Amino acid sequence: MDRISRQIANSKQDRIEIVKSQPSAATLREGQEVMYITRDNRLARYRKEQGRLWVSYMSSDGNQIVDKTLTAEELKFTRRFTTYKIIAHNMTDEIDTSEVFLPWFGILEGSDLTSVSSSFLVPYSMTLKKIMFRPSAISTGSYDLVVRLKKMDDGDAVVDTVATATWDVSDAAFPDLAANTLISVERSHFDNNPKFEIGDNCGVSIQSATGDYGGEIQWKITSVWAVEITI
Repeated sequence: MDRISRQIANSKQDRIEIVKSQPSAATLREGQEVMYITRDNRLARYRKEQGRLWVSYMSSDGNQIVDKTLTAEELKFTRRFTTYKIIAHNMTDEIDTSEVFLPWFGILEGSDLTSVSSSFLVPYSMTLKKIMFRPSAISTGSYDLVVRLKKMDDGDAVVDTVATATWDVSDAAFPDLAANTLISVERSHFDNNPKFEIGDNCGVSIQSATGDYGGEIQWKITSVWAVEITI
């Protein structure tokens, strides 16, 4: 073999083997590289180096998945991302069969969506993940709690109901309302997608289905939203 042929032979890269079982440090020899198609249909490249197993994932559609923790000095978003917003709606009020709209800031609730603190102008699409309640006292009875998401579309003042959830205390899956006790209304409890869109004048209301919970009491209320930020 002449010098050029040897050079070509030495520089030629062999095809990396595709294995059917997920590689581990025990199954690879030092310096060995293999390819493996993961259970979630990603193509992964494994290499054993200095006794440790290294892995990198390839993408066929531009999406990247990080298995554990992503660490970066700086993150810069150029198009869109989803973040989570936590909002306190604490107030003191007598909750009975009349509808009450929760405050988005401060502690003043409202009877409709025209109040300054009971309405929120939506800057980005936002979906309710859960809303948590903790009353300071329940003295006259544990009645069903009805939670509604309502809105006025951009350009009109007609109030539309987006979604409704009922905390049904007759159902064993829903504990009674009790003093200083947490209940959590989840997204899955609503009869429709609890989502507001950009430009909605929105609000969250609560009321008892059948009775008064016992005069003016403190309500500690926190909601969690998935917010779709578009840059």
